[in-house]
Amino acid sequence: MHIVHTIAELREKLSGFKRPSFVPTMGNLHDGHIALVKQAKPLGDVSVSSIFVNRLQFAPHEDFDSYPRTLDADAQRLEAAGCNVLFAPREKELYPEPQTYKIHPATDLADILEGHFRPGFFIGVSTVVLKLFSCVYAGMPGGVAAFGKKDYQQVMVVRRMVQQFALPIEILAGETQRAEDGLALSSRNGYLSAAERQEAAELSKALKALGAAAKAARPADLPGLEAQAMQTLARRGWKPDYLTVRRRADLMPPQGPLASEPLVVLGAAKLGSTRLIDNLEI
Repeated sequence: MHIVHTIAELREKLSGFKRPSFVPTMGNLHDGHIALVKQAKPLGDVSVSSIFVNRLQFAPHEDFDSYPRTLDADAQRLEAAGCNVLFAPREKELYPEPQTYKIHPATDLADILEGHFRPGFFIGVSTVVLKLFSCVYAGMPGGVAAFGKKDYQQVMVVRRMVQQFALPIEILAGETQRAEDGLALSSRNGYLSAAERQEAAELSKALKALGAAAKAARPADLPGLEAQAMQTLARRGWKPDYLTVRRRADLMPPQGPLASEPLVVLGAAKLGSTRLIDNLEI
């Protein structure tokens, strides 16, 4: 596996290929990232991953400075998974000057749920993803980029951006990888204490319970069911931002019969000082 730190080096290593399969990450890799690499690899002629902690998607009070940077261990895992090229740019390489040109996703998708509780988050995500796409796919006829479904709204934002800009990139959404107790794998799980780690599986349980209740309910019943799910977590010491049932197509509240409409249950809640997100398609 080649490890490169500049855009010029990256493009030189990719110059003989036509269809990269690309997995962008912020590092501190877990089995979910590795599953994406393995899933995407057969769909391209060269496997590429990136590690870059993107300042633009962190609010001033969030954990940019303390976000774990584990490049050596991550590189070993990527090489073992069959990655051919790792792009690990320094901040000055990707942002040599203040990034005044930014991607502003449509507010109907990007300003709800995660975008509501983390204002500007999807602007930062979209901007860095488009820049990484430019680094990887420049001069290519097309390619594949893989993102995990755990970040459900993020996948939708990126997919719409690709459609809107007519980029020749297929977006692959990989299934959420989970621990045995149901906790969605996440780089932020490492922040949990032993007791918090034991409690953390309650988020996925709450989503399952809400999903089961929603399928047997009417749309008018959903606000009450969602409030009840949040109260259940709050009584356990969580600070929930949202637990909600939405349409898979656009993340809007469902209007028609719930039993027959493709839905997704999404949740975000803070356990101690760690904010966890998860979702479940129903």
